[in-house]
Amino acid sequence: MELAGKATLITGGGSGIGAATARYMAARGASVALAGIPVSGVDAVAAEIAAAGGKAIAIETDVTNESEIEAAVARTVDAFGRLDAVVANAGVQRHKTDIDLFSMTEVEWERTQDVNLRGVFRTCKHGLAQMIEQGGGGSIVIVSSITALNGRTPNVSYMTAKSGLLGLNRHIAVHYAKHGIRCNAVCPGALEQTPDWGDHPDPDGREQAMVGSTPLGRLGTSEDIAPWIAFLIADEAGFATGGTFVVDGGITIS
Repeated sequence: MELAGKATLITGGGSGIGAATARYMAARGASVALAGIPVSGVDAVAAEIAAAGGKAIAIETDVTNESEIEAAVARTVDAFGRLDAVVANAGVQRHKTDIDLFSMTEVEWERTQDVNLRGVFRTCKHGLAQMIEQGGGGSIVIVSSITALNGRTPNVSYMTAKSGLLGLNRHIAVHYAKHGIRCNAVCPGALEQTPDWGDHPDPDGREQAMVGSTPLGRLGTSEDIAPWIAFLIADEAGFATGGTFVVDGGITIS
């Protein structure tokens, strides 16, 4: 997998899929900029990568703030000289309150949308602008979810946002191919820990239900997802764009 020297910005880089992807890519020669909050998370992962001999920087970034996204792109370029790839991964999952559409307030709905949909829009917007300005193409990977493909989750704003990301993925793939920019979406299945795992109301019940529904008989891990993201950035995936790649242990076909 050809990743050496690829300057990559990863949002939500302080934990979960973002952190696992940063470690995986850095171990294979990529330079990674970890953007996220709280800053302690991205600081810790960047320090871990650096201690192992990799290249990483941490950037405190709230994806609901467009100026912070723009600044994160600029800092990545300052550190590494260019921007080759973006992993739009930051997300929240409000397990206890993103439920019951018939009674949900608009404020609650928007808390998820602002991170999971508009946050990815902001990330892609500024990543695209930098790639177009510098020339030479690039790659974007959007982290969606199998909830974009079915209606099982009770978290309706989360599911709706993740569904919207698949449309954004296709738009970027079609309209920015002329600049040599590829875009693909990854849909992880039921993982051992979801975003905001500490807020889940019934983790044991969820695990039993999800394992029972997954043909491979286990929950996934962030480390199961990271190689797929890295591959879609790598030169070997140079003819892949606009795709939706499901990594879920078979749950969506069972």
